[in-house]
Amino acid sequence: MNIRGACLGALLAATVLSSAAVIAQADKPTIPPALEAKIKDLPKEKRAFLTSDPAEGFAGSYEKLFARLLTKTPQEIEAYIDGAMAAVEASKFNAKTDMAAIPLDTDNENFNGWKVRRPDGLDPKREPGPFELSYYANGRGGGVYGGGIATFAGAPVAIFPEDLIAGKVDVAIVGAPLDMGSGYRGAKGGPSAMRTQYGAGGIDMYTMVDPSKELNIVDYGDIAVDNMSTERTVHHVRERVAEIARTGAIPFIVGGDHSLEYSDVAGLADVHGKGSFGVVHFDSHYDAGKGGVHFITHGAPVYRAVKEGHVQGKNYIQVGLRGPWPEKEGFEWMRTNGVRYHAMPEIEKNGWEATMERALKEARESGKKIFISFDVDVLDPAFIPGTGTPVPGGLTMREAIPIVRRLCAENELVGFEIVELAPVLDPTYRSALNANFIMHACLTGVAMRKKGIKQVGYLSELTTEHMQPGAGQKGEKDKKTEKVEPNYGRGGSGRRPRT
Repeated sequence: MNIRGACLGALLAATVLSSAAVIAQADKPTIPPALEAKIKDLPKEKRAFLTSDPAEGFAGSYEKLFARLLTKTPQEIEAYIDGAMAAVEASKFNAKTDMAAIPLDTDNENFNGWKVRRPDGLDPKREPGPFELSYYANGRGGGVYGGGIATFAGAPVAIFPEDLIAGKVDVAIVGAPLDMGSGYRGAKGGPSAMRTQYGAGGIDMYTMVDPSKELNIVDYGDIAVDNMSTERTVHHVRERVAEIARTGAIPFIVGGDHSLEYSDVAGLADVHGKGSFGVVHFDSHYDAGKGGVHFITHGAPVYRAVKEGHVQGKNYIQVGLRGPWPEKEGFEWMRTNGVRYHAMPEIEKNGWEATMERALKEARESGKKIFISFDVDVLDPAFIPGTGTPVPGGLTMREAIPIVRRLCAENELVGFEIVELAPVLDPTYRSALNANFIMHACLTGVAMRKKGIKQVGYLSELTTEHMQPGAGQKGEKDKKTEKVEPNYGRGGSGRRPRT
């Protein structure tokens, strides 16, 4: 770096530090003179406590705290502070009384039994590759007509990495029924609900592309989880996601709660390299919470992925944020780390189309591959009532499907996850149905890319222009009717029966 560049860099750094100091000074609460007079004889540490973050938490804001104390006598104020300081101290870890970690019985002979691969010798020998689970020639599990054993998108099954390699699999859809990273139960039912509901297979009318015809898709079963320990689970999920990626297949992970984003991102970074891809995170919550007691929860995967360097903050894009979290500090953390965010207030101000185009441009401009993390609560509860933390005012399906399809078509995808579907909270089938259609939108995008469709925002002329004369359409008199093959097994694989 030349001298001029160094000087400019130093000036920029000084400006940033100066700005931070101004912000910190502006945020520092000022004790009203009337209250100052009442606390002037208190010890220094007690006076300092009144302007600390824990003190604010007891009243909700400094203004409310100071107003409350102004009505008290100096003795009552000191008693209030003593009580608050005692509560803060009691909240801390105490090595004499608290467990630093939940003890596990490491002498148990089945300690790792839950995640041991099934030995080859237990089953009849077969050639590696995907295989069908249906008795019927026309139809697969999960289709409209049922039959066989239900699978994701009505796809054949693969069990081991050798099956993915032998079958030249493009996409391996795997369940991860983790339920322990959230205070809300029910997300472990997501994989089974999506398997038994249609929507993940068949043709996409917007593009007239059928992912099941263009891609080799398999159901890779469910990853074993320890729903007594999120920490043990995410470590194993990380191993299995990396296992899929090493074969060249794209992992599609069906959750399970959003703690999975950490393990999924980390597993892909183990294969593709740290910082080699970006993440587009659809969620009503920013999930970069820090300072919690647990190593990982469904509210902290973004923070941990960035902190550990699996993805650079500048390559994280958040879409759909709303509700009561995060507060100001959360947005400042995102800005400090270069995270781009598109909250619902931006959509209300600029409109969905402009916001979508901005997010799509940001995803493309780094030139990096991308991972899509889709928390179903980004959608309005009208479309996904079956989720643990719904927030009103979310995206509609008409908004979500095009952006997911385009992201997967216009970028090289390293992986996709759909999480937080809790079907037990939805007495109807709409939550699982809509979750499948979101996954199908991404499968369509991957299929478009493989098929060589490179036009940005591509839509099929067949379904956007009826080509009949009159009504403003330019008809072609001699144009022959295009022969369209029937879509067998609608809602299932969409594939023709074998003959």
